[in-house]
Amino acid sequence: MEWNQGCGSKRSVTATTQWLFGYHAVAAILRDANNDILRMLVRDGREDRRHRELISLATAAGVAIERCGARRFEQLLGDVAHQGIAIEQRIPPEPDESELYELVEAMTAPVLLLVLDEVTDPRNFGALLRVADGAGVHAVVTTRRNSAPMSALVHKSAAGAAGSVPVYRVTNLARALARLKQAGVWVVGLADQASPRWLDADLKVPCALVVGAEDVGLRRLTRESCDALISIPMQGAASSLNVSVAAGIALYEAWRQRHA
Repeated sequence: MEWNQGCGSKRSVTATTQWLFGYHAVAAILRDANNDILRMLVRDGREDRRHRELISLATAAGVAIERCGARRFEQLLGDVAHQGIAIEQRIPPEPDESELYELVEAMTAPVLLLVLDEVTDPRNFGALLRVADGAGVHAVVTTRRNSAPMSALVHKSAAGAAGSVPVYRVTNLARALARLKQAGVWVVGLADQASPRWLDADLKVPCALVVGAEDVGLRRLTRESCDALISIPMQGAASSLNVSVAAGIALYEAWRQRHA
């Protein structure tokens, strides 16, 4: 294999490209033939089994591979836990909001959606995508404003699941929830101190689980847009769970009910 030893490309990275890093995120991108990858960087002195597997995937996909030192990695990526591997790709276009409603209407099985009400932390966003992927969620809906962008940290936190579940960004969440309800989707919000427990909810029907940001929960208008509110009781000193943990509990209850 031929390496670009200097990693000295002077080509500037524009807003149309992004760097992704971490073993799982890079592997997921390399396995997806639809991703437009420009190059992969491998840090000098780091060539363990996982690096060799990613190099093989990149070679098979025809991706240019460059070796770089630690300083070059820091120049391009900043101070992040890149694990000695990174790829540069063109940012794929976001799906249009109208495609969300087309997906719901085309579903033959009961749809399961995860709706995020202004989740801004990229680690939480990535963890939520990972949970959604594992629980069989058909799509994730989030707000266009005041929500975490699809960044490298989101991809790393999602551990390879960021591209497996479609993400739709909506301009007005309350209006989007109203439209989903018109399409027969039951909108259920996860909220502290709601009287029904998550175990008491019928999650076999077409439904959208709505979760809020960890610090504020669901906004007032979002709560009012829900058909029902459910809660996960807390038994200890903590008043609430991390948003991705809470969503995971409810989504896997939906999975259990649908596969009982």
